[in-house]
Amino acid sequence: MTGTAGVVIVGAGQAGCETAVTLRAKGFAGPITVIGDEHGVPYQRPPLSKAFLAAGYDDDSIILRPAEFYESRGITLLSGHLATAIDRSRRHLELEGRSPLAYDTLVLATGARNRRLSIPGAHAQGVHYLRTLTEAQKLQEKLKSADGRQVVIIGGGFIGLEVAAAARKHGADVTVLMSRDRPMARSVSLPVARYFEQQHRRHGVRLVANSAVRSISAPSGQVDGVVTADGKRYSAGIIVVGIGVDPNVELAVSAGLAINGGVVVDSTLRTSDSRIFAIGDCAAFPTQSGLRRIESIQTCVEHARAVAAAIVGAGCDYDKVPWFWTDQFDSKLQMAGLIEGYDSTVVRGDPLSGSFSVLCFADGELIAVESVNRPRDHMAARKLLAARIPVSILEAADEGIELKDLIRVVAVV
Repeated sequence: MTGTAGVVIVGAGQAGCETAVTLRAKGFAGPITVIGDEHGVPYQRPPLSKAFLAAGYDDDSIILRPAEFYESRGITLLSGHLATAIDRSRRHLELEGRSPLAYDTLVLATGARNRRLSIPGAHAQGVHYLRTLTEAQKLQEKLKSADGRQVVIIGGGFIGLEVAAAARKHGADVTVLMSRDRPMARSVSLPVARYFEQQHRRHGVRLVANSAVRSISAPSGQVDGVVTADGKRYSAGIIVVGIGVDPNVELAVSAGLAINGGVVVDSTLRTSDSRIFAIGDCAAFPTQSGLRRIESIQTCVEHARAVAAAIVGAGCDYDKVPWFWTDQFDSKLQMAGLIEGYDSTVVRGDPLSGSFSVLCFADGELIAVESVNRPRDHMAARKLLAARIPVSILEAADEGIELKDLIRVVAVV
């Protein structure tokens, strides 16, 4: 049974909008309000560092749904509004420059924000971050005329490498300064990291390992280079920073909700206040390895669907296998599961062919599969991991057995 105030969703990204749409699809008849601090129609973030930068996609190509879609379903979009406080006792959400909104159920889909550099020159003209559409538009415009220009990217994670690939397609001279000894070191296995390292070098990207940035040179207010801790200087007319994100938990903190690396939720994605859910990039939820925040569109979508089901009384514990992807040059990497704690790997296929999979094991148990240009392996891996079907290292190494066949074999036994 719903009250008259309905559901209020803070955050107009993938998680927030998917919650609203799924609620209506499940028959929720009460008011639904989605609040976003950016102006305009909600949009997709993943293409911003990929096709949007590389191919010059226009803004309309990345919107989630047109404004008319929400209107036709009675979903109120409040764009360009900042939520400032939660009054839990009265069940009110405070908004900057607007009257408070009452809620029966509140969903926090506040996402995350870019971690910022705090070094000399960090605020100079020519330093770019990439998370919002506005940031992507500014960087896209710069890269369109970047042929021959020197671009330095600080950070060797997914965002940094995707931007590097896009910048090379525009003809830029690209250097990536990595804090670790290899690209994507925290996110992928060693064989996959080495493959992408080779791909970037083959396409002319300069990768600098174990590099700490000391300062940004901008003698006239406009960047002209980066200086590292070892005293080396890298010339640059454009600098892109991709050093991770921090969850937007301030609203939850001020409301007294439990925080532990994110807004703490239980297995049904409820916070320490049963009237309030938290989903997507801001939520720390239970996994087999403890409370985790997982930054992926799949997690945002699945969280949204789980919360919508809970609100209409059909909820259950959240237990989905996370999966991710990245596009860099002509290689698509698709990952299922989390590699954290892996102690051995099995490579299926030949990395030199540009099509292979890496199966990651921990204590003999399959915990993750990374597939480069092997979508069939990826789809099979998601099913294997979701069903927790045991796969031995010997089976993984036998390329006469396809991963999808392991699903059938075990299912029949």
